[in-house]
Amino acid sequence: MSPTTSLGATVWELPPLILHPFNERVSPSDLLENSKAALMLAGLIPNDGSDNDALKRRLLTGRYHELRMLFFLGKDVFRWIDQCVDWAERAPELPAATEIKRQSFAGLLIAGPPDLVKHKLVRWGVADYSSIFSRSLGINSLFADPPPATLLADEFLRSYHRYADYLYRCYMDSQQHLTITSANFRFDLYASGEYSRMLESQWGEG
Repeated sequence: MSPTTSLGATVWELPPLILHPFNERVSPSDLLENSKAALMLAGLIPNDGSDNDALKRRLLTGRYHELRMLFFLGKDVFRWIDQCVDWAERAPELPAATEIKRQSFAGLLIAGPPDLVKHKLVRWGVADYSSIFSRSLGINSLFADPPPATLLADEFLRSYHRYADYLYRCYMDSQQHLTITSANFRFDLYASGEYSRMLESQWGEG
């Protein structure tokens, strides 16, 4: 449930969302090969000569690496959400602050981030950012640490994205919160290296 409250024309600046690189040692070509295995199993592209068991192993390996990457992305997003909550608690001029919860900021990022953030994500090649961010939060709301592959059922790995979608929905529905939009809340998005360079430049100028 998301109450609707008018915040007028005021625009608040939130902390920046900083994304760190994944240290997974998985090359893009490996991820591509694992994705091709899924297409071969579905009969959408010709088989490369691998038997079905080999293709299934490649598919599950790829799914597991995807899940781990989403987990670490979710850690960055939840870190940002916590910073936003801390900011909101110390902003006395913010009306209805008691209804602004962690889910409010999650919804802002996923349902309607500022245009500059959307454009930057698209430049990075992240067109379906809503699904990626929502699934990262869903996975991160379930696991405190990325689980070993041996603890995950094959069926879960094959369709982990569907489970992650439901987990995100459960997270959003777990607490009543105010729906906020980029009309009132703005934030910037940086890769960690980019943000570090920007700070170094500012320090040099000071």
